[in-house]
Amino acid sequence: MELRKSVFSGSWYPGGAKDCEKQIKEFLSEGSLNVPTDIEYKVGIVPHAGWYFSGSLACNVINMLKNGDKPDTVIIFGMHLAPNSDPYIMAEGAWETPFGPIEVDVETGNEIKKHESFVHETPSRYVKDNTIELQMPFVKYFFPDARVLTMGVPPSDVGMRIGAKIVEITQEKGTSIKVIGSTDLTHYGPNYGFTPKGTGQEAVEWVKNTNDKNVVDLMLSMETTRVISEGLQNSSACCAGAAAASIEAAKLLGAKAGHLTGYSTSNDKSPGSSFVGYAGILFS
Repeated sequence: MELRKSVFSGSWYPGGAKDCEKQIKEFLSEGSLNVPTDIEYKVGIVPHAGWYFSGSLACNVINMLKNGDKPDTVIIFGMHLAPNSDPYIMAEGAWETPFGPIEVDVETGNEIKKHESFVHETPSRYVKDNTIELQMPFVKYFFPDARVLTMGVPPSDVGMRIGAKIVEITQEKGTSIKVIGSTDLTHYGPNYGFTPKGTGQEAVEWVKNTNDKNVVDLMLSMETTRVISEGLQNSSACCAGAAAASIEAAKLLGAKAGHLTGYSTSNDKSPGSSFVGYAGILFS
């Protein structure tokens, strides 16, 4: 089975199993989640910066997805795409992680390809994109026997349609799934060419309490069309399509509400004029 080699291990997250596990255990010890811990969550939204900045949020969301039935397949939506982009899929091979390879759910991948026109990635030909790879060690650690199916989805009706269709397909097949949507929030500051509130503490507070809060509130209320429009209009979600696709999946899986597990910015750990917002969300 051909293996998609990791690109960011050893830099954005630890490259070895022992160091990865140590970091995951530290993240879990940090996680004081303001959400019920005794119910099943099938869908989560996570950030995708280097683990130093946002790994704790992502780790604790994916850990909570363990509640309930074990999944046959973990679906991951991500990638930085424009509204007019084609969606991407890797429907063959396996992903490399420090804990060993994760096999791709080829059957489900081939089925969804019948319904959408994807750009087909392979283990040897793919976009070097952090949004999905950063979640892979968590998935392998918490769901060691599950397969994965990864898709890059644009912030458009296409992304929302894929999110719904994957649930329909897996339910027809009797495949148990958990779904992860990967997005960071506002990228603020001169490094990103986005400074509507200047610099300094006023800018930080605006990002946290207005720009990020507006899009997070829409995610929590599961308003997918508005999540996309808010993310695009106010630069508050770099992968609004991934968030919207995961919320559409959550709706069909029976979720009625979103729960914010935590929020932070890179400024909390590395203060500066340029920074990024992160949120962890679960749906039940």
